[in-house]
Amino acid sequence: MKKIITASLVATMALTGANAISNSELAAKLNSLETQLADVKKKLKKQNKKINAVKAHDSGDNIKWGVDLRTAIDNINYDLANGTSKGKSDLMSLRLWLNMAYAPDTHNVFKGQLSMNKAFGADFASPENRTFSLGGQFDWTGNEALTDNSLKVRQAYWLYLGDKAFGADIPWTFSLGRRPSTGGFLANLREDDGAQSPLGHLINVEFDGLSSKLDLSNVTGVPGMSIKLCMGKGSTNASPLFATATPYAEGNQITDVNLAGFIFEPYNDGQFIVKTTLYRGFDVPGQNPVPGGTAVTDPTDRNPSLSLSPSAFVTAGDMDGAGISVLVDGLADEGYLADAKVFGSFAWTKSRPNATGGGMLGSTASQTGTSYWFGAVLPLDEKGSFGVEYNHGSEYWRPFTYSEDTMIGSKLATRGDAFEAYFTYQLTDALSAQVRYTNIKYDYTGSNGFFANYSGASNKISDLKNGAAAFAQLGGTLDANGANNLGVVTGNLIASGMPPAQAQQTAGALAGAALFAPNVVEAAQDFRFYLRYRF
Repeated sequence: MKKIITASLVATMALTGANAISNSELAAKLNSLETQLADVKKKLKKQNKKINAVKAHDSGDNIKWGVDLRTAIDNINYDLANGTSKGKSDLMSLRLWLNMAYAPDTHNVFKGQLSMNKAFGADFASPENRTFSLGGQFDWTGNEALTDNSLKVRQAYWLYLGDKAFGADIPWTFSLGRRPSTGGFLANLREDDGAQSPLGHLINVEFDGLSSKLDLSNVTGVPGMSIKLCMGKGSTNASPLFATATPYAEGNQITDVNLAGFIFEPYNDGQFIVKTTLYRGFDVPGQNPVPGGTAVTDPTDRNPSLSLSPSAFVTAGDMDGAGISVLVDGLADEGYLADAKVFGSFAWTKSRPNATGGGMLGSTASQTGTSYWFGAVLPLDEKGSFGVEYNHGSEYWRPFTYSEDTMIGSKLATRGDAFEAYFTYQLTDALSAQVRYTNIKYDYTGSNGFFANYSGASNKISDLKNGAAAFAQLGGTLDANGANNLGVVTGNLIASGMPPAQAQQTAGALAGAALFAPNVVEAAQDFRFYLRYRF
């Protein structure tokens, strides 16, 4: 027993000595590891700080991009006042929108859109087109008209989102730049897009300017009530660089074209939406006929006035506009009618000719025009919808809708009647297709013209046709040199009992009608099919 106890004591002492050595070494190793770990943590903290800084920098600098690519084919036709027709059955076009968005914080937003819009195999960026639409005198349709394969800026603006205007519970916004002023309220439905800023019945042009909106719903208790101020410039009277010794000073015969107005939204609960607008276009442009010039026979000049040749652009006067548009987005709370949309709109315009412009719309007096517009968009299933629209415009109706997306001209500018039907179907999440038919019947000339008397004058087309027929019946003829046999026509009128002076004047008017009947569009049709890829 004594030997066993002694052996156990020796073993215990040996193990204790070994453990003491191991613990000492372990403690040293642990101290070393703790030192290394502290160093690693310090380095990792610095690295994370740098990574976070890079992430914050990159997220702030990254612009979110989107692509909208549309390929379309249009079958267009023009029925002219002399009984002939012109058109093209396979006008193919490619439209590209590159959408940009960037929000560095909750109050500031940048939005932009680059655009290309061209016909297959064609380049329409001629000097003539540039004067009217591509950054020349009037930069209103530079991205809607078919041009070339270059990218242009369609939208570029900064938007500020405020919380409390004037210290009250009034959310507000302020925006400045190349504003989203095409495809506005109601006009967006046929395009299968969200509504942009203006009321599409009256304003549909590219524009540079500002807007500021006050949301009054919190202080009034009325859902969606708001008021927006819009101001912009449609043309700048300045000479380009190197064109004169004083670049960017006043440089042409027209003054700046400005526009200012309000959009008041009295009610909007998401289902029932009511919007109104009131504006004035200041110093709007146009051209006047030059007596004794060469007859204009360009068939692309839709509905010209009875003039011989156009003058240079002049300042015609001011143009007022007002309208009310109503959309019911859902005719029931559930079921089929919950996705049905119906709308109606009424609009008014008034010309205000200045003393030196030579008149507006074919008249030296102020003239009032009106238009009404109705439509419906009905769902066919979860992916498809069918829309139908009708609008009518009076003799002196003149909106700013030059950029409306129709190859045959703005249907909403029609002085007459326009009917449209379209079927839109979502093929996949990113791919959609549309078939659309537009039919326009003009009662008066000048529907797509400017604001003075050449191309914008309102003449009754039936009177023009009757005048051309009478000219032929009285012995008048037409050839490449113009109207002939005016003496014969005058003599026949005198023989019918008309005084000589009146007969001579009447013969000239009948000759003018005969000259322009081949160039006045009485009706137009556009049948379009497109495939559209968006993401």
